[in-house]
Amino acid sequence: MHASPETIAAEIAAVAARLVVEEGQEYGAAKRHAARQLGLGQRTALPDNQLLEAAVREHIAVFCADTQPGELRVLRELALTWMERLQAFRPHLAGAVWHGTATRHNDIHLQLYCDDPKEPEWALLDHRVEYHTGTVNGWRGEPVDVLTLRSRCPDLEQWVLVHLMVHDQDDLRGALKPDAQGRKPRGDIAAVRALLENDT
Repeated sequence: MHASPETIAAEIAAVAARLVVEEGQEYGAAKRHAARQLGLGQRTALPDNQLLEAAVREHIAVFCADTQPGELRVLRELALTWMERLQAFRPHLAGAVWHGTATRHNDIHLQLYCDDPKEPEWALLDHRVEYHTGTVNGWRGEPVDVLTLRSRCPDLEQWVLVHLMVHDQDDLRGALKPDAQGRKPRGDIAAVRALLENDT
């Protein structure tokens, strides 16, 4: 008897959730790795991000309920530190640290909105911050320059990667539209401070 597509998607999501939480993998990579671990073919339909996020939250509730809230708070505090340093570029926090599913294994993702895409690089150079450049797909699927740096996190006793995605200033207008679940997909400095004050 063959499993239904819904059952297969749930199995993939459960395995992928462990990879996201325990290894800090991004959603896309985690889903592909999970399908391979389960011995499924490349044409197998993968779960959507909403199903995977639900599985991630369930995994955290079962296996990390005692440690994850503290790790999340520390990562949000570190994110806020960098947002304040880069406030001239209208920084917005996105990803697992913003949505509340991050653990010590996750990176920090900040989106910057600038008139000149080179300005954040100049700011990092002025402060003698070492970074690497690259390109990723932005929230609209377009190529976006990314600056990646390492930041020491004493509370976690480890280094944390901070990714700075550099967007055009005009992109900010569409960046704050709610997602499919009605949530803000990213937050500015005030929103991150509010999260920390509410300790959620």
